[in-house]
Amino acid sequence: MQIPTIILCGGRGTRAYPHTKEIPKPLLDINGEPILLHVMRIYAEQGFRRFVLTAGYRPEMIRAFAAGLPKGWDVEVVDSGEDTNKGDRVQRAREATELGDTFMVTYGDGVGDVDISELLAFHRSHGKLATVTVVPLPSQYGTLELDGAGRVENFLEKPRLEDHWINAGFMVMDRGVFDGWTGDLEDDVLPALGSRGELYGFRHAGFWKSMDTYKDAIDLETIARTSEAQHGKPPWLRSATVASS
Repeated sequence: MQIPTIILCGGRGTRAYPHTKEIPKPLLDINGEPILLHVMRIYAEQGFRRFVLTAGYRPEMIRAFAAGLPKGWDVEVVDSGEDTNKGDRVQRAREATELGDTFMVTYGDGVGDVDISELLAFHRSHGKLATVTVVPLPSQYGTLELDGAGRVENFLEKPRLEDHWINAGFMVMDRGVFDGWTGDLEDDVLPALGSRGELYGFRHAGFWKSMDTYKDAIDLETIARTSEAQHGKPPWLRSATVASS
């Protein structure tokens, strides 16, 4: 059975309001297509085409979206509840379908040129239950470099803070994570796995960006248009390599 990818796409997207008043955030368009489709293509173009979409807010719209996906993709939509936390959404996916010994989890609003085969190889190499892709923290502010006397030597516009790593999604998990699984994914499940020594971070140095707000959607639109004009693809697909699961 091909490794499935659970995509969390059930939230209300309140930080993108009012653009998410009538539509789930993962269905907001980036360069003419829903960001959820962009996320799925990251996996599909690398050979991973089995998906479980955990819908919540306006699930009928996620089902309608799924009905129009390529025929070669194996897509199941699970209504995980409108106000369900992310940890319970994963549990609902587990209850609805057979995930197998290893499965992947990611967010429906974050894109990156993550090499999925390398991610899986790293996960298998450490032998623990879970792996989360991590990226350097992108600062939302410009920073200044000062000398010892306080003189400004340089301005850096929204740098990546290389000594701070954040959760970028693109997770891999083994069946054993469900032993003791409880609470929210970020607040409870991942910290608990970390405290038990069962969580590793896969460092990703390439492109990554999440669509937390509508401004992020506008930024991604600009990035996609510029990249497609220059390279024929958005940057989150440009480095993809096809591999077998």
